[in-house]
Amino acid sequence: MSPNRRDFLRTSIIAGGAATLGINSCSRATLQQRHIRQLRILILGGTSFIGPHQVSRALELGHTITLFNRGRTNTHLFPEVEKLIGDRQDDLSALEGGMWDIVIDNSATNPSWVRRSARLLKDSVGTYLFTSTRSVTSDFSRLGMTALDAPVYSVDSWTEEDEAQMGYGLKKSMAEKEARQVFGNRALIIRPGLIVGPGDTTDRFTYWPVRLDRGGEVLAPGDQEGPVMFIDARDLGEWYIHLLEQEVTGTFMALGPEEPLTFRGLLEGIQEGIGSDATFTWLETEFLLEQGVRPYSHMPLWQPARGRNVGFNRFDLSRILATGIKYRPLPVTAKDTLEYHTSRPEEHSSRLRAGITAEREAELLKAWHARGG
Repeated sequence: MSPNRRDFLRTSIIAGGAATLGINSCSRATLQQRHIRQLRILILGGTSFIGPHQVSRALELGHTITLFNRGRTNTHLFPEVEKLIGDRQDDLSALEGGMWDIVIDNSATNPSWVRRSARLLKDSVGTYLFTSTRSVTSDFSRLGMTALDAPVYSVDSWTEEDEAQMGYGLKKSMAEKEARQVFGNRALIIRPGLIVGPGDTTDRFTYWPVRLDRGGEVLAPGDQEGPVMFIDARDLGEWYIHLLEQEVTGTFMALGPEEPLTFRGLLEGIQEGIGSDATFTWLETEFLLEQGVRPYSHMPLWQPARGRNVGFNRFDLSRILATGIKYRPLPVTAKDTLEYHTSRPEEHSSRLRAGITAEREAELLKAWHARGG
């Protein structure tokens, strides 16, 4: 594939064609027909993975967008929207004096960033949507948890000097707290699980479409009936805009699919989406752990349901479903993810950042068969 063709596909898939969308009479009419007011949305970030899907959906529906970031990532996207340049760490001056209905905070990795931005925007923004993470959960040992009853990491107090010692989950939990302290019942906290689909550079879902596309005997981990949960970035982005239009606040997990999915169902759904003729050999959990195979990294999406992780992939989605979230079919996510992957520059597409190598997979399968597995 030529570099120009590859760049075109990558941009088109990530942005969903959003660079060509604008706030036109058609989209404004759509807002009027749906009796939805036009929202002025400020996105902190907006050009990396989940942000472009949010921008695309908001523009498609007729809302106005302002992006605030450092101006370093995918700067070619969305030439028609207002772009403010600054830094969450030490330069929010571009936000001073602005007025928006909504702020979507996608980019905060430190609670001090949320503290500063929330305090600055308190009187100039209506709702503060903070993108948190399922990783704020401190104990996954209970089944059927929601964002309302899941235990989260917490400390009584902290300083900016303490941030360097905080784990990812604690940082996000403290960031949530900062948003709530400033915005109160105007805060909307979303805790996504694994976010997948076009634009993902972590390869934590991508491993499976790529591996099944290669065909042959595939190492499938653990219990075939083990549960799996994740969310397509496009479903997440569309849900964000839906929640904001409906003026929803509070705290929600962001996971799917709508119906419970087993690991066998995951692999078969991916297989259907990409048209693979691969075969699956299921290796027992104990064998894989004995061989040093790490769940969720060596075997993406696989988390044995035991001990403190028995509820990791068994959250109660009833509150999420009640808001009207919509999910793409798994085969569609798989197909689009593989297309995105093949459009990436070769230095990224030739070596995945998650999963095991073909050589290691062959070693494990050989050892399994030698034991009569």
